[in-house]
Amino acid sequence: MPVVKAGCALPRARCAAILVHGRGRDTAEMLEVADRIALDDVAYLAPTASGGSWYPVGFMAPVGENQPWLDHALERIGTLLASLGKEGFPKERVVLLGFSQGASLVLEYAARNGGRYGGVVGFTGGLIGPPGTQWTGETRLDGTPVFLGTSDVDEWAPLSRVQETASVLERLGGRVEVRIFPGMGHVICDDEIEAARQILKEAGGG
Repeated sequence: MPVVKAGCALPRARCAAILVHGRGRDTAEMLEVADRIALDDVAYLAPTASGGSWYPVGFMAPVGENQPWLDHALERIGTLLASLGKEGFPKERVVLLGFSQGASLVLEYAARNGGRYGGVVGFTGGLIGPPGTQWTGETRLDGTPVFLGTSDVDEWAPLSRVQETASVLERLGGRVEVRIFPGMGHVICDDEIEAARQILKEAGGG
């Protein structure tokens, strides 16, 4: 499936952002996020999920129920990062950003693979696995800034999992900020966009 590119051309970009859409959504929505962030020195790459979904069932289902699609989706992010690395963009100059199912995917990727990213932004999502999952990996995020924004009443991503995700990523060495927006629907609010903008401004030494 294609990767849609927008924003600054890579040879001139200060940093890059991988934008991962949610279930039943598409790259158009993530490019709207890029437009709202409105930074003209960032290259945006938005991969497309086959059939509009990265994996078939909820992110808190038993992991096996989402295989092999979950592993394929995580590999897709890894492939994009490797491609950016060849273009002169190490992890420190790349921000992983996702919404809903895409948020869970980028958070899971960062937790599994570690390293110092330019940032990780999860709009309404959390680490993947059923209740009771113990994330015991030894990867390190080395001070990566992480932003988690969510509602207190979202039907797709329980607040408890978002808070649990924050604790895990802090233990792995991330600099985590969580913002909870009371009563917010399954959307990305302007305050979340501003938080993402600040992370992108700092990525790559901006």
